[in-house]
Amino acid sequence: MLKKYLPTVLASLCSALLAVAIYRLLEKPREVIVREPGDALYQSRSVARDGITTGGSARALSAAPTEFTKAAGIATPGVVNIQSISSGDRGLSFDDLFGRERQPQRGASGSGVIISKDGYIVTNHHVVADGDKISVSFSNHRELKATLIGSDPSTDLALIKVEADNLPFLSFGNSDSVQVGEWVLAVGNPFDLESTVTAGIVSAKGRSIDVLDAQDKIESFIQTDAAVNPGNSGGALVNTEGELIGINTAILTQSGQYEGYSFAVPANLVRKVIGDLKNYGIVQRGLIGIRIEDVNSELAKDLGLNNVEGVHITGVTPGSGAADAGLRRDDVILRVNGVKTATMPELQEQVGRYSPGNVLKVEYVRNGKKAVAKVTLKNRSNRTSIVKGDDLKYLQKLGMEVRPLNARERKISKLENGIKVTSVLRGSTIDRTNLKPNFIITEVNGISVSTEIDLVNALQKAGKEVKLKGVYENVDEPYFYVFHAK
Repeated sequence: MLKKYLPTVLASLCSALLAVAIYRLLEKPREVIVREPGDALYQSRSVARDGITTGGSARALSAAPTEFTKAAGIATPGVVNIQSISSGDRGLSFDDLFGRERQPQRGASGSGVIISKDGYIVTNHHVVADGDKISVSFSNHRELKATLIGSDPSTDLALIKVEADNLPFLSFGNSDSVQVGEWVLAVGNPFDLESTVTAGIVSAKGRSIDVLDAQDKIESFIQTDAAVNPGNSGGALVNTEGELIGINTAILTQSGQYEGYSFAVPANLVRKVIGDLKNYGIVQRGLIGIRIEDVNSELAKDLGLNNVEGVHITGVTPGSGAADAGLRRDDVILRVNGVKTATMPELQEQVGRYSPGNVLKVEYVRNGKKAVAKVTLKNRSNRTSIVKGDDLKYLQKLGMEVRPLNARERKISKLENGIKVTSVLRGSTIDRTNLKPNFIITEVNGISVSTEIDLVNALQKAGKEVKLKGVYENVDEPYFYVFHAK
C-alpha cells in the first residue's frame, strides 16, 4: 500500500518546494516602516525577508537609548580626579619630637566636573572639606593645584578653580526634564581608576535619604542604578546627549560598596548653588519660614484632601515671608511657581533654587479650598538683602551657622541682644566644644553681640582663647564654651 502512494507523495512535495523557490527568486525585498510619532530619527529602511538590513539609516527604538559612545566621549574629558590633602593638626607627634618635618596626610579623594573653560570645577563638599591643599588630575594626565572658592554643606556641593584656559567642560542639562526610566551615565574615578563610565537608568526623583548633616539640608536626589563607588563622589551624571544632569554624591550600602542605589544632586539646583559660591562666596539661601511634613493617608483624611500629596505646614516663623503672605498652620502646599511639590524634598529643591528677595507663587489648600499666596523669600536673618560671604565664611570655618533673634525669641528669653546658633557642623571646632544648635550667644569674651557682623568682629578680636557666653531657651543658668582660635 505504501509503495503504491509513495511516488505520488514525493511528486507533490517536489512541486511545492519548486514553487516556493521560484517565488523567492522573483520577490523584491519588502520595506518595513519603523516609526515613532514626532521623532525624526525613525525613518524607513529596507529589510529582506530573512531579517537582515539591506539599506537605510534608521535606529530601532530599542537601540537608541543604549548608544552611549557620544555621551561618554563628551563627558570623559570634562571629569577630573581630585585629591584633597590635609596637614592634620593632631597635636605633638614623633615628627615634632625629633624635629622632622611632618608629612602631609591624605584628606579625601573624589571626582569633579569642569563647568567652564577657564577652570571652574564643581565637586562635593565632603571631598574637599578637610583638605588644606587640593590637587586636580585631568584625563590627559595633567595635574594642577586648585583653590577652594566656596562650599555648601546643605547641598554637599563645592566650587574649586584651577588656573588654566581652554579646558573641556560639560554643559548643564535640564534636570527637571529627566524622566524615571531614562538612560544615564555616571562618570568618575572610583577607587582612583581614571575616567570610568557606567550606565543605568533613573530609578526615582526627589529622593531623600537623610545623609547630610546640615540643619538646612536640601535632599532631593536623582536616584539611579548606574554603578557608583568610592571615588565617584563629585563626578558627573549625564544624559545620552552628554549634558550634565546631576553631581553624583552618595550611595546606600551595607557593604561599603555599590549595591544598586546611587544618588545625585539635580543639575538645576547645582547651577544655583555654584553660581552663588562663584559670585558671593556663600549660598544666598532664600527661606519661606515654615516647618513642614509630608502628607500621609491619615493626615489627608483629617484635612479633607482629595489626594495623598503635598506638604503640610506645621508652623510658621513670625516675621517670615510665609507669615507676611498669610500662610498658616495646616495649609498644604501643592505647587511652587507652577511646579508640583508632592513631597518635602520636592518643595525644598524648588525653594532652594531661589534667593532672598525673590517672590514665589505658592499654591495651597486651606479647609478644602485652593488658594494662591505670593511669598517673598528672606535669609536666616529675616531680611531680603544679599549677604557677603567673607564674614560668614569665617563662621562656617569654625563650624556654625547663626542668625539674629526674632521678636518671639527675644520675648521668651528676655534678651535684648544675642544671636542664635542654627546649626553646628559635625567634627568642627564648635562641635568639639559640645555647643548645640539653638544656643543663643550673648557675649564673646565679654563683648555683647546681636548680629552676624558683631559676632565675627568679636571673634576676630578675641585672641587665642575664645569664651562664648549664652543661654538655651527655658534654661535659667548661662552656659560657657571655650575654644582656641587657630
